[in-house]
Amino acid sequence: MGSQLPADSDTAPWRDQRLSPTERAEALLPLMSIEEKIAQLVGVWVGAEATGEGVAPHQTDMIKEPPQWSRAIQHGLGQLTRPFGTAPVDPVLGARSLAASQAQIVAASRFGIPAQVHEECLTGFAAWRATVYPTPLSWGAAFDPELVEAMADRIGRSMRAAGVHQGLAPVLDVTRDYRWGRTEETIGEDPYLVGTTGAAYVRGLERAGVVATLKHFAGYSASRGGRNLAPVPMGHRELTDVILPPFEMALRHGGARSVMNSYAEIDGLPVAADRGLLTGLLRDEWGFTGTVVADYFSVRFLQTLHGVAEGPADAARLALHAGIDVELPTVDAFGAPLVDAVRRGEVDEALIDCALRRVLVQKIELGLLDEGWRELPDDVASLRFDDEASQDIAVRLARESVVLLRNTGVLPLPTGGRVALVGPVADDPMAMLGCYSFPNHVGVNHDVPVGVDIPSLRDELARHVPTLVHEQGCAITGEDTSGIPAAVAAAADADVCVLAVGDRAGMFGRGTSGEGCDAADLRLPGVQADLVRAVLATGTPVVLVLMTGRPYALGPEFDSAAAVVQAFFLGQLGGQALAEVLTGVVNPSGRLPVSVPRDAGGLPSTYLAPPLGQRNKVSSVDPTPAYPFGHGLSYTTFEWSDAEVVDAADAPATWPVDGEVRVRITVTNTGDRAGTEVVQLYLHDPVAQTTRPVVRLVGYTRLPLAAGEAAQVTFGVPADVASFTGRSGQRIVEPGAVELRFGRSSGEQAAAVPLRLVGAERQVGHQRELLTSVRVEPLVAVPQSA
Repeated sequence: MGSQLPADSDTAPWRDQRLSPTERAEALLPLMSIEEKIAQLVGVWVGAEATGEGVAPHQTDMIKEPPQWSRAIQHGLGQLTRPFGTAPVDPVLGARSLAASQAQIVAASRFGIPAQVHEECLTGFAAWRATVYPTPLSWGAAFDPELVEAMADRIGRSMRAAGVHQGLAPVLDVTRDYRWGRTEETIGEDPYLVGTTGAAYVRGLERAGVVATLKHFAGYSASRGGRNLAPVPMGHRELTDVILPPFEMALRHGGARSVMNSYAEIDGLPVAADRGLLTGLLRDEWGFTGTVVADYFSVRFLQTLHGVAEGPADAARLALHAGIDVELPTVDAFGAPLVDAVRRGEVDEALIDCALRRVLVQKIELGLLDEGWRELPDDVASLRFDDEASQDIAVRLARESVVLLRNTGVLPLPTGGRVALVGPVADDPMAMLGCYSFPNHVGVNHDVPVGVDIPSLRDELARHVPTLVHEQGCAITGEDTSGIPAAVAAAADADVCVLAVGDRAGMFGRGTSGEGCDAADLRLPGVQADLVRAVLATGTPVVLVLMTGRPYALGPEFDSAAAVVQAFFLGQLGGQALAEVLTGVVNPSGRLPVSVPRDAGGLPSTYLAPPLGQRNKVSSVDPTPAYPFGHGLSYTTFEWSDAEVVDAADAPATWPVDGEVRVRITVTNTGDRAGTEVVQLYLHDPVAQTTRPVVRLVGYTRLPLAAGEAAQVTFGVPADVASFTGRSGQRIVEPGAVELRFGRSSGEQAAAVPLRLVGAERQVGHQRELLTSVRVEPLVAVPQSA
């Protein structure tokens, strides 16, 4: 069914595809009543649960009961909230139901405007029977933006085929405190890795025709104590140099058309009411022209949680003035309270028009106001959310993200002998999934099948290991140690023991990782550490496998493990990927996107620390991690050699403050099997006008090499990449001595090239160069000795 229009609609300029989206929006806007305008600025969540067991705490504060459908759409509707991601629904039936809802919305509106439909899509389309991909920490561990882009394209195609227009992803929060429950949703602790990977995700989703929504803008991950929604005591430099760059990358190099505000308050000012951030920076300085949508309930939170608004109308006024265009997930402050406030003159209608203009332009860009728009695709009967192509990307990404932290030679597992598999997540399919996967996010509240096949590590390892004995040992949480003796006996009787410990993702205290599941410290949950100690004490070689949503501390008590493997919620085919790595079918190539701390009780800190944030003589606390950012091993060996500055005429080579320097290194696979090295480039600035991280990532590439093969990797680094926030509060490129360091990780330097930035101090802004280029040139293969 097409749009139902007034009799004279064939000449309506807002339907005229020959005009620009802005011209079409301007033609429609003055024809609308205040009720019709505001109706376009809200979502409706008809499937939201009012039982207290729904998506989030406080939702029942604003949703006493779902709004009556006919009243909710009587003036039109801006957005439909999560028609697939609220309860399990068959893909085909869901698409038909959504189309029927859209037909009713179009019929109810004087102008026949459909709703924009949004869904979560962080680990795949959050719908029943949809492929569940690895979590963002796994994207970071893979160091493979191209594969992440391919994944996002697959996700976007399935969403668009079902009638969904907007995805609430990616999360671009830079990890600042591993105790934060949403660490699993972050890509890592480095802004360059987060930004390049996040921009790739955006490109994939947008290419599929789905609006990508950057979240959470900004500062959410820097909360005090790692607590969800806690105050953020962050200074201007941390915000500018660490938190904001990924958003800049995703806008400029991804093309994202929407941004979601952060729940955070920064230095006492809630972001949802921060005009300087949402309008001054995002729109005026950065030139963003898309929509800003409210994180769920964050408009009313200005009243109920932050205490900066007197009531819902005041909260709506503050949010609109700050730059929020659409209230999600459902109509509340932007409903009757806002209509009444406009009529009383308490809210300027110009604020409504400003937000509406952006909303209409985006709907026009999506084709929702075109004559040929259809609610239902012709091929809906064949709609599938989980197919072979999607599964192929899911397993490839899972394989690339498994990180081998330690190996004394026990891995790959021997083809013969007795292997004990113990641990609470060894035979738990749900331990593969993140908090925002549909089975964990929604499915757990419904008595239905999971919807996709999720083999456990035990299922997959049994395919490769003939003699496999399994004991759980203990649960993920709780204090019961009664199963530990059986696990110890199994380990003692084996040639090798694979010990799998980790998390269960959940929401708001219903898991050990995930939104609202923050940790007081970085000890393994429950009695899992007791299990580890007991199994290590058997003397049997132990392969410790961590299947987690955050890094947990691996102190001296874990040093006797023969091997340590880290996996961050690998998705529905994570069991296959893990088993393939453990048995050597796949050579591990993942690298840590977050450091693994050594001390569970020390104050968490990431590798982006100045000298006083490192080990020193003025404090008795040593923050040196057990394994640093970027660390990861392989079953082959690599030699790095011949590091140099390309075409350098002097020493140290000069680097113009407005130019580019090219540095290169040769990497050779000196082992006896193919493998992939991740070549990382770090900047070291020994003297600057403000304190700087000892090193920070400015470039990287995955480098697959056959046994004996060599390649030359050249990085082209713009001087803008060396910029930082100076004393004046402005971003500058400062002349002086620096180093570019080739690193196997942030803590292991393979080679360094000294440079001198030359010229006058230079101020740079949003249009600065953000990316380092990479070129790989294969060299003649190195002959292997007989």
